[in-house]
Amino acid sequence: MGSFAPADGSASRHSGDRLVPSQPPKNGDPLTTAKKVLLWIMAIAYIAAGYNHLANPAFYLAIMPPDLPGPEWLNLISGLAEIVLGVFILEPRTRVLAAWGLIALLIAVFPANMYVAMENVGSGGPGTGAGSANLIRLPMQGVMIIWAWWYTRPEGEAA
Repeated sequence: MGSFAPADGSASRHSGDRLVPSQPPKNGDPLTTAKKVLLWIMAIAYIAAGYNHLANPAFYLAIMPPDLPGPEWLNLISGLAEIVLGVFILEPRTRVLAAWGLIALLIAVFPANMYVAMENVGSGGPGTGAGSANLIRLPMQGVMIIWAWWYTRPEGEAA
């Protein structure tokens, strides 16, 4: 028996009595279901966090290291970056760039998370935080970087 070429132009081969595609159909975004669900969770989390930077700046200003210049501007920029990158991570054409942007943002805010952990910073400033629970922010930063990095890899490539 000969080969079969579907109307969509994707290459296929014939194996016995069944049609076996030689490559996945090219219908846009090839993300697996789990990866797509996690992508949406990540995007919504960044968009919500970014919005929260703008709606509740006092919380973020309280946890910023005191020696950083222009804390109001840094809060505004990081909030807007989270919103934009959270939206752009959803679009396949901008996904890789947005993922690298999120990684850069997570690295940029790491000093604030170190400050929170080392100085026990809460919304009332140093000494008002959740104590040792603040330490969870540090390894979570690594998890979030790996999560974003996952979207820089082509689908099907081992991480």
